[in-house]
Amino acid sequence: MKLPRDRNDRVMLVAVSALAGLGLLIAADHTLRSTNTDLITTTAQAREPRTYSSQPARGPVPHAHTRTRTVKTDGVASIVRDPVDLPPIIGKRGPQRVKVDLETTEVTGQLADGATYRYWTFNDKVPGPFVRVRVGDTVEVRLRNHDDSSMMHNVDFHAVTGPGGGAKATDAGAGETRSFEFTAINPGLYVYHCAVPFAAQHIANGMYGLILVEPEGGLPKVDREFYVMQGEIYTAQKFGSTGALTESHDKLLDERPEYFIFNGAVGALTAEKPLKANVGETVRIFFGVGGPNFTSSFHVIGEVFDRVYSMGSLTTAPVRDVQTVSVPPGGATMVEFKVDVPGKYMLVDHALSRVARGLVGVLEVTGPENTAVFKDHDPARSAHSTGH
Repeated sequence: MKLPRDRNDRVMLVAVSALAGLGLLIAADHTLRSTNTDLITTTAQAREPRTYSSQPARGPVPHAHTRTRTVKTDGVASIVRDPVDLPPIIGKRGPQRVKVDLETTEVTGQLADGATYRYWTFNDKVPGPFVRVRVGDTVEVRLRNHDDSSMMHNVDFHAVTGPGGGAKATDAGAGETRSFEFTAINPGLYVYHCAVPFAAQHIANGMYGLILVEPEGGLPKVDREFYVMQGEIYTAQKFGSTGALTESHDKLLDERPEYFIFNGAVGALTAEKPLKANVGETVRIFFGVGGPNFTSSFHVIGEVFDRVYSMGSLTTAPVRDVQTVSVPPGGATMVEFKVDVPGKYMLVDHALSRVARGLVGVLEVTGPENTAVFKDHDPARSAHSTGH
């Protein structure tokens, strides 16, 4: 563009150009502000929880968990929860009414070789039953405290929106039955536990479990699902003692457990109920910490988690390619990964001193070797290795 020869004309042209540029900036700013306002409004609307109504019963109300009973050997119960003892994926069904039946029992079970302990349980196992519902379900909860119980018990579901998570509505003495219902309005993986004071005592003795609220549309399909929870036991006797072990209130208050456990007992997920999968399968582990006091650094030795649903959230994008995940007491996570190579994979809390106090499990993977992923140059020597 040629500038005018006259000085005044040039000044006028510059002024007009400047005003035009300012106008464009103002218009752009207005457009940006409008776009941001629309985005904020849209985001706020997306975050607003949907409203749900109580679901009526349409025929018999199904259970939201499996129902298993204790198998006793020589008068001592196995309180170990099988890691595959959980209901199948819900899928794409709509909201409905489901029920949860809990019985609180006080059971003498095997804690370790040669050692027993008086557990307090939901439905005779540690952890309690895996409860599986979908968002929008109306959940009827009925809790019965066994006639022989020496303590009052109740249940607090972290998935419940309501006073005490249902704890006050389920306070029950020996022989009593209490109930309430709630609508599951937040998808996610949540802990439940007994909350009768002193709550830490009830939790340490085995009264905890997980409830999964599946999102609309359900979870992606995998080949294997497992249910694993970590806890602590505070015995008056030292780790490794034999006989009938008793609880120590002082050690509980001082946070000095003698035992760290997966699924209720030493050896629960190694000798008794190891996890099993085949080469090429996808694995999902629902992992929670009953506690009551220690955070877990959950890790599977020799594997990388392809996806981690941090803090049990199922509505945020998973974190990918994770080695270890921290889970606090009263918290949970869901991890998924594919098993490519056969072998034994140890489940640990990477605070590895706890392995020596009982905290270890195993995932046994069988199938053909995959030397493109892993090749041992001296398998004969490795077979005699004492490492993990």
